[in-house]
Amino acid sequence: MLDTTLHAFVTMNGLATSPFVLLVLAFIGAYLGGRVVEVIPFTRRIIERREARFAERD
Repeated sequence: MLDTTLHAFVTMNGLATSPFVLLVLAFIGAYLGGRVVEVIPFTRRIIERREARFAERD
């Protein structure tokens, strides 16, 4: 069991040090972060209030 766990960590460490994998993970994280902000009602209200404030200024 320990051998399998260590092998998984070594494999993930090898992938995590690759710049291409890190770029892909960054894009996936940015996309998911944007989706989460839209889904959570609290953050959606904050964004709507901010947009309404900017619309009043124009």
